[in-house]
Amino acid sequence: MAIQWFPGHMNLTRKLIAERIKEIDVVIEVLDARLPGSSFNPLLQELTGHKPRVKLLNKQDVADPVQTQAWLEWYNAQPETRAIPMDAEEAAPARRLAQACRELAPNRGGLAKPLRVLICGVPNVGKSTLINSMSNKRQAKAADEAGVTKDEQRIVLDDDFYLWDTPGMLWPRIIVEQSGFNLAAAGSVGRNAYDEELVALELLLYLQKHYAQNLEDRYKLGWGAQKIAAAHDDELLEAIARKRGAVMSGGRVNTQKAAELVITDFRTHILGRITLETPAEFAQWVAAGEAAEQQRQALAEAKKKQRKAARR
Repeated sequence: MAIQWFPGHMNLTRKLIAERIKEIDVVIEVLDARLPGSSFNPLLQELTGHKPRVKLLNKQDVADPVQTQAWLEWYNAQPETRAIPMDAEEAAPARRLAQACRELAPNRGGLAKPLRVLICGVPNVGKSTLINSMSNKRQAKAADEAGVTKDEQRIVLDDDFYLWDTPGMLWPRIIVEQSGFNLAAAGSVGRNAYDEELVALELLLYLQKHYAQNLEDRYKLGWGAQKIAAAHDDELLEAIARKRGAVMSGGRVNTQKAAELVITDFRTHILGRITLETPAEFAQWVAAGEAAEQQRQALAEAKKKQRKAARR
């Protein structure tokens, strides 16, 4: 079952966006370039889908550049969509983002018709840091933790450019299991909503397949990339634990501490430039998730009918 996290303030954000979108010209959805599919919010698509949009692949400087290009091409093939890679710390790309918004709404601009932009995304995707970069001021709270921004903020970037910042929001039911793990690995899910060991093992499985040399370079196990790729994920986590000193009394391995180390190394980019999904992989995950969701709903409906029949 996929990881789920949709606290009450996110439901309030959903209502806020549904109301605000009526007066918005362009939507900026900030995505994590390391998980450009999993950080795409289907609820935001539902709420804002009729508006021109910028898909901003943030943190591109720590993502796999080959995969970033593949995702840019995938998103740019969608109608009324501009996909842009960015590092939120850089000022020049932020100005490029503002220009992209103006190009998507050419009939807006000037004091009589200011451009009204909504910026949104999942938690901890770097949105607040980006806003501070765009405005050259510390107007939005930024932290490496999900759920820091809790209220809507209106920010004036220019005399005719108004930006509404919304709190990070997930969606009520994540049907793509791998997306839940990837969001947790990136820190977009509250800490009480997932098991660190399970997330670390799923992360290692993907890294073994696509970035085995990165694991060897970081943890210096002396195995070589080929052995790392072939190892069982539990075995690999235990080896990392012993190498990094995550050992308890009696020589027992502290897998919880090892899991936290692996997740932290990914979040802080120590493992190198990594992307956890390709467009093709994500499409497969979505198809599998939708099929499983259909089966779940069919089973729930069958049980509901059985209960009704039993009460007659």
